[in-house]
Parts: sequence; C-alpha cells; structure tokens
Amino acid sequence: MSLTTPSIKTQLKPLRDDFALYNFGGIIDHRKHKTEEIKKRLCGDGSLADFASGHEYFGLHKTKKGWVLREWAPNASEIYVVGEFSDWKELEPFKMSKEDGGVWTIEMPKNVLSHETLYRLSIHWEGGQGDRIPAWCRREVQDEHTHIFNAQVWDQKPYKWKNPDCPHQEQPIIYEAHVGMSSEEEKVATWEEFRTQRLPKLVGSGYNTIQLMAVMEHPYYGSFGYHVSGFFALSSRFGTPEEFKALVDEAHGKGFRIIIDLVHSHAVKNEMEGLGNFDGTRYQYFHDGGRGEHPAWDSYCFNYNKDEVLHFLLSNCRFWLDEYKVDGFRFDGITSMLYLHHGLGDAFDNYGKYFNESVDEDAYCYLALANELIHTVRPDAITVAEDVSGMPGLGAPVEQGGCGFDYRLAMGITDFWFKLFDISDENWDMWHLFHELTNKRQDEATISYVECHDQAIVGGKSAIFTMADAEIYWNMHKGSQNLIIERAVALHKMTRLITVSTAGNGYLNFMGNEFGHPEWIDFPREGNDWSYNKSRRQWSLAEDENLRFKALNDFDRAMLSLMRKRQIIDYRIQTLTIDNEKKIVAYERGGLFFFFNFHPTESYSDYSITTLPGKYSLLMNTDNPKFDGHGIVQEPQEYFTQTYKMGDKTANELKIYLPSRSALVMERLV
Repeated sequence: MSLTTPSIKTQLKPLRDDFALYNFGGIIDHRKHKTEEIKKRLCGDGSLADFASGHEYFGLHKTKKGWVLREWAPNASEIYVVGEFSDWKELEPFKMSKEDGGVWTIEMPKNVLSHETLYRLSIHWEGGQGDRIPAWCRREVQDEHTHIFNAQVWDQKPYKWKNPDCPHQEQPIIYEAHVGMSSEEEKVATWEEFRTQRLPKLVGSGYNTIQLMAVMEHPYYGSFGYHVSGFFALSSRFGTPEEFKALVDEAHGKGFRIIIDLVHSHAVKNEMEGLGNFDGTRYQYFHDGGRGEHPAWDSYCFNYNKDEVLHFLLSNCRFWLDEYKVDGFRFDGITSMLYLHHGLGDAFDNYGKYFNESVDEDAYCYLALANELIHTVRPDAITVAEDVSGMPGLGAPVEQGGCGFDYRLAMGITDFWFKLFDISDENWDMWHLFHELTNKRQDEATISYVECHDQAIVGGKSAIFTMADAEIYWNMHKGSQNLIIERAVALHKMTRLITVSTAGNGYLNFMGNEFGHPEWIDFPREGNDWSYNKSRRQWSLAEDENLRFKALNDFDRAMLSLMRKRQIIDYRIQTLTIDNEKKIVAYERGGLFFFFNFHPTESYSDYSITTLPGKYSLLMNTDNPKFDGHGIVQEPQEYFTQTYKMGDKTANELKIYLPSRSALVMERLV
C-alpha cells in the first residue's frame, strides 16, 4: 500500500496555476487566440482533420481512368513529368497544366505508369530548370551505382491489417530504436529483420512503446534521419511500405505502440530529392534569407506563417496516422522551432526568455494545431516534445493556450547525469540529484531517461562508456576484478533504477544501452572508410553468460517488468530520507520502497529509516549476483519495523543493511 491514497493517479495542474506566469497571461491568451485565428483561416467552417488531408489530393494517385499527379510549385513556368516511360525526356504529352494557387496537374493513361516505374519532375522557372522529386511523393529510391534518388510508382494491393491499433493505456516505457543499425551484421538492417529478429526479443522486456528513428526518407544515412528529404516517403533503404506496415501490425499484436520521429523543425537543403529551391525559389516552403537557414544544422527552416506550408506539414501528421497506423510522434527539434535564435547560446534562465520577441509564435501555433489534429484523428495517439528550453505551455491543453503535447522529454535529467559522471562520487549532492530527478512543471507530463541516442553518437560516449572508458574492452567478463568496471556496472544499474522510479510520467532508453553497449555510434562516412562496424548493435554480448552485459540486460528486464507490473509511475513520490553525508536516498512510490546508497566505499549495517509499521519484503537488489553484484544482502529476506519514542509520541523505524553503491526495492506486506 502506498503512503499516498491508493490508486490516486498523478494529476496535471492548469497552466495558469504557475504563479510565475502571472505577468505573461496576456501573451498566453494572445497565442491561444492566434492559434484559433489561424485555424479559422485555414479551415473556415470545416474541420482541421479535413483540411489536413492534402495527401489525398496532392502527389501521384491511381484513378479509374489512369493516373493523376498534382504538385504545388507557384514559381514554376513549366513542369514535365519525366521518367523511364519517356526515356527521361521532356515530352509534350507529359507536360503538366497550371491551375489556381500555383497547383500543377496532369492526368496520364494507365499504361504509362506501372509498379516500380521511376520518374521525376522537370521544373522550369524564369532563368533556370531543375529535376525534382515531387514534394508529396510516397516512394523514393536511390540508385546504388549513381546514388541518384528517383520517385517510384508503388502500386501494390492494399495491406490487410491483422491487429487493431494498440490502445493508449499505460504511461510510455519507450524503446528508442534505429532499424538500420539494429543488426549485429555490418550492414543496413531492414523493417523485416527488425520485425522477425528484434521485436520478439522485446516481448517481456518491460517496454510498451517503440520509438523508431529515421522512418522518413533522408539522403544521408549518417544523419540519423534528421535531414529529411521525403516527408511522405518511407525510407526505402530499410524496405517496402508493406514490410513497414507488417512491423507496425505485429508490434500492435504484441502489445507495443509504435511512435516515430517527426522532423518538422527543418529540412535538408538537397534540391533534386528534397524541398530546397523546389520551384526555383528559396522561400516556397522556407523563410527567405538568413531566417531560413539553420546555422548549426546546415538545413532550411520552414515558414510556419504560410498556409501552404501548414497544409503540407499538418497533412504529413495525418498521413502517417492514416497510412501506416503509427501511434504517435516524437517531435524533433522543438527548441529550434520555437525561437528565432533556435535556442543557440541561450541559457533560458528566466521566464522572460519564453515571452519575448525571440519566440516564433507562428511555430508555437503550428505545434498547437498539429497536436489538436493528431488527437482529433487518433484520440489515443501520443505526442512527445523534444525541447531543452523549458517553454511553459508545451504540455498544457490547447484550450489553455498550450501546445497540447502529451509528454515532454526531461532532457535536463540526462544532462545532469553526465555532469555527475565527470566528478568523484563522494562529491555527488543527493539533494541536487533528487531535485533534478523529480523537478518538473506541474502542468505537463514528462519522460525521464539516463541517455538516448544523442549521448552515444561519435564525439560522445554512452553512460557506461563514460564511466568505464577503455576498461570496457578488457574487463567485462564475469569474475574479472577491476574497480573501474565494478563502479561503472553498479552505477549503470542504480542510475536507471532511480531514474525510472522517479520518472514524471514515462521512461526512455536507446536500444542496446539497456545492457551497456560499448563504444559510440559512427555511421559509414569517408572518415571511417565507409565502415558499418560502429553503426550496428552487438546483441551477442547480452546473450553471453560469461559477460557482465548479460547481467545488465537481465537487470533491465527485471527492473522494468516490476515497474510496469506495479504501475508505480501512476503514483506520487513520498520522500523518506535524503542523507547527503552518507549518500542515501530513500522514498516510497506506488507501494514500493526504494533505498539507494551512492557512497563509493561506505556500507551501512543498520541504517535506520522512519516509515510505516509492518513487515517489508525485498523485491529487487541491484547487488544480486544474477545482476553482476556481490550478493552481500542475502535473499529472499524480510524486514520488520521497530517502535521507538519521539518525545511523547511513538514512531516506527526500519533498519536495513545498505551496501555501498547498491539499491534495494521493497514492498510493505502488512
């Protein structure tokens, strides 16, 4: 039983309950009204869902008579459809017609195009011409010899879905994954391989949501999918649309939600296969001049004040829900969208930074509309904001003047962990640590994590690699005696346990990090002779009984299974003690009691904690030998409280043995 009222779920407070926002109420109201005005401008008396159906009109579609292709290119003077059917030449029968609003259309007979036919647009404008892949194209493929991308006709029978959408029932426990690097072989893995090889391994792991990276087409594999070229095109390097649908379908059948990275913060500069200079202008989809270029990402920034751009992006949200039945999105680069300075060089150290002229209110309103749309089309879908700035309102309902995200990534937590890793353990501040883990806005839900893919990219190190460094190559076999490795392994378990058990509303892990995957991620590039050696996952390490990696993998499964079984994230946290001198943190949540001893050398044989009376049973011990611990605390074990006087009152204390660098999880039985 919890110290809090049983079954009381964590409730979010209204945005205006934050008294620090008192002086900014007018701006919040202004953003709310502006969002409503934009919606009215876009939809009139219609619905946002109907407006966001551009994918049903634009792009290539098969009709009863043949094919129809529509594209928006207002600055174009002529457009031809060229391809294998025309020997890549501009022929008069394949010249498109310009209609109102800069929309170009062509109807073609059935025999012109067939399944897998390659094509492009040859777009002319005053003073120039360029070949382009249609912006609304659903299939792009790259020639393995010339490396040139082309649009491809995809004319297969509709996929027959076997399983219903996975309902939004639990708080998300997210497994972040990149399909291409999910194989142990040095290659680009496929949707099909992930479905048949990795998905079964996740059953029973404790995760309930899979977040897939790099789903949309991107010309440079090493961009991790964040330099998108084809917003409506599934990345063909991983397989076919039917194979991706089969992956989503089977994941649903196994109880997993599938969410994907949605990159609406910027777009790759590439012209033929991207949106750059699409109709001969920089400003078609993006801001013109310096505002349209991201100084750190070498990419273009969308103009969220343009109706056609909003139509494109909102339709993109709906397309992935409709066509592939994904269960939501992680919106990438929100900070970059929200500020004209993209969040670069700003500490966001006072509330005024969120309510001044540096905020791109058009982007804010777009995010609010996107969330309203997504939750209208799929009420059970989840949306996650990647924002490092702490912008108030991201997780508040749209009707309160917020953006309507279901969750925000608690990015400050991972930053804090990696700062701790750089200082000696005896200098860790337990009060500061617990504050960082539990501090969150009361008007939004958050997802906590020790690390995601960001920390493991070349130039950085994962958590365990940061702590173990080169020793991870030589001393991860069981029985080896190495103080550096023992510290890294112990803290790997403790950091994850305390992070998930204090998580605001969800938890995330990047694939392979659950068992302490060694080394960084480095995609094939000229600097490494185009090697795939470090853009893969060495799963066999977690299956080898002789290696510590397997013990860490077993710990992750046991930890998350316990957290999900008891649904502790639904409950509030009750602090029992924080002892900075002895490096002890103890708290209760959802009827489970957590005791952490972060001290590097001191163990405590009879550490006393005041708590509820009764008998306590040990459920999990990070120092258990099966988790590569020393087994100092014998298991199974039960503990009984003792009564003592506090003045004229009595209290109950629990005395426990807490070995150094270990954590215990208990439940109260009486």
